[in-house]
Amino acid sequence: MSLFDPSDLSPSVHDDPELMLVKQHWLSTDPKGERFGRVLRETIDQLLDGEHTGRFDWSCLHKTEKTHAGTLVEINLLRAFSLKSGLDMDYLIEGIEVDCKFSQTPYGWMIPPEALDEICLVVWADDSESKWSAGLLRANRAKLTTSENVTKKGNRDGKFRLTKKDRNLVHWIWSDMPLEENLLLHLDQETQEAILTAGSDSKRSAGQAKVNQLFRRVQKRRINRTVIRTLAQQKDYMKRVRGDGGARDRLRDEGILICGDYPNHRMVAETLGLPIPQEGENVSVRVVEAKPHHGESPRVLLEGRYWVEAGPDDAHERAPLLPSTSKKRGAASED
Repeated sequence: MSLFDPSDLSPSVHDDPELMLVKQHWLSTDPKGERFGRVLRETIDQLLDGEHTGRFDWSCLHKTEKTHAGTLVEINLLRAFSLKSGLDMDYLIEGIEVDCKFSQTPYGWMIPPEALDEICLVVWADDSESKWSAGLLRANRAKLTTSENVTKKGNRDGKFRLTKKDRNLVHWIWSDMPLEENLLLHLDQETQEAILTAGSDSKRSAGQAKVNQLFRRVQKRRINRTVIRTLAQQKDYMKRVRGDGGARDRLRDEGILICGDYPNHRMVAETLGLPIPQEGENVSVRVVEAKPHHGESPRVLLEGRYWVEAGPDDAHERAPLLPSTSKKRGAASED
């Protein structure tokens, strides 16, 4: 976490008591910026709307959708943090009017005339870099410059932006924070294409084929629901993961286990030394029954036998069932 450094050359936050109060409010509400970061991740996913469009790349958004991003960030932050709406600006924080501005690039904010001399919450997030920052800016009329954008009718848009020499006017609350990774966007091209083209010859099971290929090709990594939703493109998208016809069932013959966020699934993942699935996540791995050549490799007891992560030279074996997720003790399950 990279918070504002008092040794920074920017003007002291203490020179602006209102700005200091707003900054303290954010830090007391969300010290590490974890909730703020989740809102940005969810907002980007909301715009991409993978369930209905199959999109996972910001560059695929229409111009109007990108323009709408700022409004969604503003609204989603207001709801997530139970903020009050201002009379003239977006928020009323500690009795102070605050405007919210979002950009996909650092310092790319456009400040409207009505926000001049007001405090702006300035936010940027870049899905390709998996980073975000949020800070406060007193929109100093003397330090901003007109954007010089001209409409087709010859009218200037009337907005302002920071010049490079005055970027130190931004007081960062959280700077260069990690944005939860957009997994599909960051896969290597070969893996991405293999997943996206799976089932292309079948209209009935294309979504299932893509989800199967995902867990086959992307192992030992936490995969969240948004990825599944984007590939499955259906309302009950998690059906494509579960047993009884989902990837957990279909990939067993290949020796692949898919651990979900159930406590007993998490225990299996932890015992095997895998990333532990968090809420709404799954992690896959190919396993084989433990043999002498596996030495001291982490192993887990399933169906009365010990299993380890398969090595590249291990032949495929049918994977065991994961522990039951029901209340009945001793039952196997493919849920």
